[in-house]
Amino acid sequence: MSEQQGYGLLKGKKGIIFGALDKRSIAWRIALACKREGADFVLSNAPIALRLGALDELSEKTDAKILPCDVSKEEEVEGLMKETKEELGSVDFILHAIGMSPNVRKKIDYKNLNYDWYNDTLDISAISLHKVLHFAEKTELLNNGASIVALSYIGAQRIFSKYSDMNDAKALLESIARNYGSRLADRGIRVNTVSQAPTKTSAGTGIKGFDGMYTFADKIAPLGNPTADECADYCVTLFSDLTRKVTMQNLYHDGGFVTSGISEEMIDGLVKLYAEEDDSE
Repeated sequence: MSEQQGYGLLKGKKGIIFGALDKRSIAWRIALACKREGADFVLSNAPIALRLGALDELSEKTDAKILPCDVSKEEEVEGLMKETKEELGSVDFILHAIGMSPNVRKKIDYKNLNYDWYNDTLDISAISLHKVLHFAEKTELLNNGASIVALSYIGAQRIFSKYSDMNDAKALLESIARNYGSRLADRGIRVNTVSQAPTKTSAGTGIKGFDGMYTFADKIAPLGNPTADECADYCVTLFSDLTRKVTMQNLYHDGGFVTSGISEEMIDGLVKLYAEEDDSE
């Protein structure tokens, strides 16, 4: 629905959207949905991601200024907050859609992690949320009643071997969201994470074994895997005033996967698979 007629849910609201890379990325679809609902915002990503992506196109579509930021550097995060304040004034929402693991990219086994890269994974994928909120507060950028959403994955609770140290990063991300949410509640500021199902984005499909993860989730989830556009619509509700008392939550947007055991379709498939294996012996 990202580019269809909206409901004006974010009319007059301003924000920051981190992590849009290309048309397939969830943050890109969220930006389109936020614009559809009447929001103004700035777009931010690391300088290297800006060179690899196509953010200029999204900037033109949404009339949003691009502000580069390497979230591993505190001075750049603080600088981004100051620039945003100059551009928009105070903001009502922030999307954190930042994740990166050199170990996953290099296919390093979890038992043999490169610890420098491991630190980079945790810093960029999780601790960056703490920095964003710290400097947003320090620069008095956040309006009372603002909403912060960070994208997570069920790997924070369950082990998916190919997800490696990103399992750890998402667990830390969710903990930071809860901790900061408790400390900003006196201003009515909400901090939540959305645990999105496997989604066919450039980042997701770069993970070894992604197709298997996607199919597994899709077969078990009663509603199937939600798309990036469906995730965008859900995030819009969290940025809106309709969810003013939802905070410190990890919200599963996964078609029911998290509370399902196994589907009849998958049971039938496994029975046939193992029957064929037994017959071949």
